Amino acid sequence: MTEYKLNIPAETAYARRWAFSFNPRYYSFEHLGGDCTNFVSQCIFAGGAVMNYTRDTGWYYRSLRDRAAAWTGVEFFCRFIINNKSVGPFGHLVPLEDASTGDVIQLGDSIGYYHSLLVIDLREGVPYVAAHTYPAYDRPLTSYTFERLRCIRIDGARRW
Repeated sequence: MTEYKLNIPAETAYARRWAFSFNPRYYSFEHLGGDCTNFVSQCIFAGGAVMNYTRDTGWYYRSLRDRAAAWTGVEFFCRFIINNKSVGPFGHLVPLEDASTGDVIQLGDSIGYYHSLLVIDLREGVPYVAAHTYPAYDRPLTSYTFERLRCIRIDGARRW
Protein backbone atom coordinates (compact mmCIF):
# COMPACT_ATOMS: atom_id res chain seq x y z
CA MET A 1 0.00 0.00 0.00
CA THR A 2 1.30 3.47 -0.92
CA GLU A 3 0.66 6.65 1.09
CA TYR A 4 0.60 10.02 -0.67
CA LYS A 5 -0.39 13.64 -0.05
CA LEU A 6 -3.53 15.05 -1.62
CA ASN A 7 -3.48 17.86 -4.15
CA ILE A 8 -4.84 20.74 -2.04
CA PRO A 9 -4.99 23.22 -4.99
CA ALA A 10 -7.16 20.68 -6.86
CA GLU A 11 -9.43 20.37 -3.81
CA THR A 12 -9.88 24.12 -3.50
CA ALA A 13 -10.35 24.54 -7.27
CA TYR A 14 -13.12 21.94 -7.14
CA ALA A 15 -14.67 23.73 -4.15
CA ARG A 16 -14.57 27.05 -6.01
CA ARG A 17 -16.15 25.49 -9.13
CA TRP A 18 -19.01 23.72 -7.33
CA ALA A 19 -19.65 25.74 -4.15
CA PHE A 20 -22.78 27.41 -5.54
CA SER A 21 -24.01 24.63 -7.81
CA PHE A 22 -24.05 20.83 -7.95
CA ASN A 23 -21.83 18.50 -9.94
CA PRO A 24 -24.29 16.37 -11.94
CA ARG A 25 -22.12 13.26 -11.31
CA TYR A 26 -23.33 13.27 -7.70
CA TYR A 27 -26.78 13.28 -6.19
CA SER A 28 -27.59 16.44 -4.24
CA PHE A 29 -28.53 15.60 -0.65
CA GLU A 30 -29.73 19.17 -0.11
CA HIS A 31 -33.25 17.95 0.78
CA LEU A 32 -32.19 14.68 2.43
CA GLY A 33 -30.47 16.02 5.52
CA GLY A 34 -27.95 18.25 3.78
CA ASP A 35 -25.20 18.09 1.17
CA CYS A 36 -22.24 19.32 3.23
CA THR A 37 -20.31 16.09 3.76
CA ASN A 38 -21.09 14.90 0.23
CA PHE A 39 -19.51 18.15 -1.04
CA VAL A 40 -16.45 17.83 1.23
CA SER A 41 -15.98 14.21 0.10
CA GLN A 42 -16.16 15.32 -3.53
CA CYS A 43 -13.46 17.93 -2.87
CA ILE A 44 -11.18 15.38 -1.22
CA PHE A 45 -11.77 12.96 -4.10
CA ALA A 46 -10.93 15.75 -6.56
CA GLY A 47 -7.68 16.20 -4.62
CA GLY A 48 -6.65 12.68 -5.56
CA ALA A 49 -8.02 10.42 -2.81
CA VAL A 50 -9.09 7.00 -3.99
CA MET A 51 -12.37 5.53 -2.82
CA ASN A 52 -12.52 2.74 -0.27
CA TYR A 53 -15.24 0.34 -1.48
CA THR A 54 -15.50 -1.61 1.78
CA ARG A 55 -19.22 -2.28 2.19
CA ASP A 56 -20.79 -0.41 5.14
CA THR A 57 -17.54 0.98 6.56
CA GLY A 58 -15.74 2.42 3.51
CA TRP A 59 -15.72 5.83 1.83
CA TYR A 60 -17.15 5.75 -1.68
CA TYR A 61 -19.88 6.99 -3.98
CA ARG A 62 -21.30 5.21 -7.01
CA SER A 63 -24.89 6.46 -6.85
CA LEU A 64 -27.62 7.57 -4.46
CA ARG A 65 -28.30 3.95 -3.56
CA ASP A 66 -24.71 2.70 -3.70
CA ARG A 67 -22.55 4.81 -1.42
CA ALA A 68 -20.88 4.59 1.95
CA ALA A 69 -22.35 6.41 4.93
CA ALA A 70 -18.93 8.04 5.40
CA TRP A 71 -19.25 9.79 2.02
CA THR A 72 -22.32 11.77 3.12
CA GLY A 73 -22.68 11.53 6.90
CA VAL A 74 -20.90 13.92 9.27
CA GLU A 75 -20.20 11.43 12.07
CA PHE A 76 -19.45 8.55 9.69
CA PHE A 77 -17.00 10.73 7.74
CA CYS A 78 -15.03 11.64 10.87
CA ARG A 79 -15.00 8.06 12.11
CA PHE A 80 -13.75 6.78 8.75
CA ILE A 81 -11.01 9.39 8.31
CA ILE A 82 -9.51 9.09 11.78
CA ASN A 83 -9.72 5.27 11.90
CA ASN A 84 -8.87 4.37 8.30
CA LYS A 85 -5.87 2.04 8.04
CA SER A 86 -6.67 0.88 4.50
CA VAL A 87 -7.12 2.58 1.10
CA GLY A 88 -8.63 6.05 0.84
CA PRO A 89 -8.13 9.26 2.79
CA PHE A 90 -6.92 9.19 6.39
CA GLY A 91 -6.19 11.77 9.06
CA HIS A 92 -6.46 12.82 12.67
CA LEU A 93 -8.02 15.51 14.86
CA VAL A 94 -6.05 18.73 15.42
CA PRO A 95 -6.77 21.85 17.48
CA LEU A 96 -8.47 24.64 15.54
CA GLU A 97 -5.41 26.87 15.95
CA ASP A 98 -3.47 24.29 13.89
CA ALA A 99 -5.99 24.26 11.04
CA SER A 100 -4.61 24.39 7.52
CA THR A 101 -5.91 24.45 3.96
CA GLY A 102 -7.46 21.10 3.06
CA ASP A 103 -8.61 20.32 6.60
CA VAL A 104 -12.25 19.60 7.38
CA ILE A 105 -14.04 21.45 10.16
CA GLN A 106 -17.20 19.97 11.60
CA LEU A 107 -19.62 22.07 13.61
CA GLY A 108 -21.71 20.71 16.44
CA ASP A 109 -24.07 21.36 19.31
CA SER A 110 -24.95 19.51 22.50
CA ILE A 111 -26.59 16.72 20.49
CA GLY A 112 -23.75 16.04 18.05
CA TYR A 113 -21.91 17.25 14.98
CA TYR A 114 -24.08 18.38 12.10
CA HIS A 115 -22.10 20.31 9.45
CA SER A 116 -18.87 19.76 7.47
CA LEU A 117 -16.78 22.56 5.96
CA LEU A 118 -13.60 22.47 3.86
CA VAL A 119 -10.84 24.90 4.85
CA ILE A 120 -9.76 26.69 1.66
CA ASP A 121 -7.64 29.49 3.17
CA LEU A 122 -6.38 30.96 6.43
CA ARG A 123 -6.11 34.69 7.07
CA GLU A 124 -4.77 36.08 10.32
CA GLY A 125 -5.47 32.73 11.95
CA VAL A 126 -9.10 32.58 10.78
CA PRO A 127 -10.11 29.62 8.60
CA TYR A 128 -12.07 30.50 5.47
CA VAL A 129 -14.26 27.69 4.22
CA ALA A 130 -16.30 26.27 1.37
CA ALA A 131 -19.51 24.34 2.00
CA HIS A 132 -22.81 23.02 0.71
CA THR A 133 -26.24 22.84 2.34
CA TYR A 134 -25.68 26.51 3.04
CA PRO A 135 -23.58 27.26 -0.06
CA ALA A 136 -20.38 29.10 0.75
CA TYR A 137 -16.96 29.82 -0.68
CA ASP A 138 -14.35 31.94 1.09
CA ARG A 139 -16.63 32.37 4.12
CA PRO A 140 -14.90 33.05 7.46
CA LEU A 141 -15.49 30.44 10.13
CA THR A 142 -16.20 33.33 12.52
CA SER A 143 -19.47 33.99 10.64
CA TYR A 144 -20.93 30.64 11.74
CA THR A 145 -22.83 29.99 14.97
CA PHE A 146 -22.02 26.72 16.73
CA GLU A 147 -21.47 25.30 20.22
CA ARG A 148 -18.43 23.18 19.43
CA LEU A 149 -16.25 22.12 16.55
CA ARG A 150 -13.59 19.66 15.57
CA CYS A 151 -10.90 20.01 12.97
CA ILE A 152 -9.89 16.95 10.97
CA ARG A 153 -6.48 17.03 9.34
CA ILE A 154 -6.48 15.00 6.15
CA ASP A 155 -2.94 13.61 6.29
CA GLY A 156 -3.14 11.97 2.88
CA ALA A 157 -4.53 8.88 1.22
CA ARG A 158 -3.49 5.32 0.52
CA ARG A 159 -3.81 3.20 -2.59
CA TRP A 160 -2.71 -0.30 -3.51
